[in-house]
Amino acid sequence: MAKRDYYETLGVSKGASADEIKKAYRQKAKELHPDRNADNPKAEAQFKEANEAYEVLKDADKKAAYDRFGHAAFEGGMGGGGGPRGGGMGQGDFASAFSDVFDDLFGDMMGGRRGGAGSRAQRGNDLRYNLRINLEDAYAGMSKTINVPTAVSCSSCKGTGAEGGSEPQTCPTCSGMGKVRAQQGFFTVERTCPTCNGLGQTIKDPCKSCHGAGRIEKEKSLSVNIPAGVETGTRIRLAGEGEAGMRGGPTGDLYIFIEVNEHALFERESTNLFCRVPVSIASAALGGEIEVPTIDGGRSRVKIPEGSQTGRQMRLRGKGMPALRGGGRGDMFIELQVETPVNLTARQKEILKEFDTIKADNNPQGSSFFSSVKSFWDSMKG
Repeated sequence: MAKRDYYETLGVSKGASADEIKKAYRQKAKELHPDRNADNPKAEAQFKEANEAYEVLKDADKKAAYDRFGHAAFEGGMGGGGGPRGGGMGQGDFASAFSDVFDDLFGDMMGGRRGGAGSRAQRGNDLRYNLRINLEDAYAGMSKTINVPTAVSCSSCKGTGAEGGSEPQTCPTCSGMGKVRAQQGFFTVERTCPTCNGLGQTIKDPCKSCHGAGRIEKEKSLSVNIPAGVETGTRIRLAGEGEAGMRGGPTGDLYIFIEVNEHALFERESTNLFCRVPVSIASAALGGEIEVPTIDGGRSRVKIPEGSQTGRQMRLRGKGMPALRGGGRGDMFIELQVETPVNLTARQKEILKEFDTIKADNNPQGSSFFSSVKSFWDSMKG
């Protein structure tokens, strides 16, 4: 059976660039990989066919020969992707082609392209610090000193991990790559080098202070500026204040997560504050004025309208929390809680009983409720 055109196999035009050919092959390799097509008996053959096409088209000389002579360019032992006499790829050629694209498919996850030997210094970990503050501090903003347990660069070896000014040596097992590869059938498996643990270097004479790590554990004191308007969940990033990297690697970052404590008087919703204020029955019925606290430590006088009920709210504009990134301040809402008196004296009870005997239509909610009850009972009788 005649072989398929290599360009057709990869789904590209004859004038496709090297990048377009590589991109098409990567897509085919993912799509046709036998491990992802257990129910498709043709997948392995199609996968090998795509590898064979890519083995030729990725090479400028082989591609030029193929463009001129087609599959005949590789017949008669001339080499190329078709193998001897066009008999298909051998196991070694197939493994080589797949290994060739292994970095393209998985390079980002495995640490990027593997170039020459060199240091595999690792970036330090990012750190998290949970900071609890009061609502007053969130309102005004503050500067606070915190102590963070972390890893800092070793001063004895200046972060190299080597004693007495000596230098780390290239790892003999992985030649500085930090990775080792093993051939398993059609596939190339890549693992972290067991000798250097992926660092690409070994130290013959480790630093006595840090034991070759290039860093030591230490508590670091930092001053943190908390902006006004923060709320629970706000995250503050301090670049370069995380853990020091291994053997001179870059330092990680410190993330401070804010948690604002609950307040005894105020409840917060975004930039607005709510304050529940108890008022007596007489004050609610007759009206009057009350004095309420504000989050900045001040006081405001609020007028209570006659006949106020529990849950009634009054707004104090601009007395709430500041917006974190500008945009003014929220409002403060006073919510009335009409309080029923307890531990009444005999005289107080007498006055209330007398008041209750005076029939008047001055309980709108009660009148409405009992009117609804009467209608309900009448409908049930019907």
